[in-house]
Amino acid sequence: MNRRIKTILLLFILVLMVIVIGNYIHIFLVQRAKRPENKDTYLKIDKDNIAILIEVDKKRLSVIDLSTNRIIKSYVVATGKPETPTPLGTFKVIEKAKWGGGFGSRWIGLDVPWGKYGIHGTNKPGSIGFNASAGCVRMRNTDIEELYDIVDFNTTVAIISGDYGPFGHGFRNLRPGDRGADVMEVQKRLKLKGYYTGALDGVYGEGMKHALIQYLKDNNLELTDTIGHQIYEELDIILMD
Repeated sequence: MNRRIKTILLLFILVLMVIVIGNYIHIFLVQRAKRPENKDTYLKIDKDNIAILIEVDKKRLSVIDLSTNRIIKSYVVATGKPETPTPLGTFKVIEKAKWGGGFGSRWIGLDVPWGKYGIHGTNKPGSIGFNASAGCVRMRNTDIEELYDIVDFNTTVAIISGDYGPFGHGFRNLRPGDRGADVMEVQKRLKLKGYYTGALDGVYGEGMKHALIQYLKDNNLELTDTIGHQIYEELDIILMD
């Protein structure tokens, strides 16, 4: 009987040792994975060869490896409300900061010519996946922190919405004071026709208004400072399926 008890006790001690050693190994591996030198090694990202694609209609931000055209990371985001849409176009990262409050833990600023826009965290995680912002792109704080470490200054950020480029939010009646990618597209068309000489800044100012009025006069069109469907068509801006 004593021999049997000794055997059971020995087996118990061996099992206990296996559990303890296994636990130490697990802790070691977890701590090792958290070390800075191991951070993002699984991604093997070349920061000089990536771009960001934001699909407003799909509420998705993707990190793309330009050498392979593969998506290497993808996140769900929140974008602008209908009255304050997210700017569409191709921009560059020009700011990186560790902010707080409503901007969450990180800020990545973009060179949008008609306003201050960027990608940032949020203190309202329930808004992710919806049209909820004043135009910026919101991410969960854990996601923006990861993206912040991936992107560098001058990283290209393309923001699209559907198949219509700068008119991804649809045609809208443009009036003096309006801003956006659609305004910039009209500026480009007026410049190509030799009327607009100002900066392509996406801001409907006096220079653009003057160019528009002169274009309408020269083409015997009704004078107005509101750009609607008829003027879009005259400028060869047509949405096609």
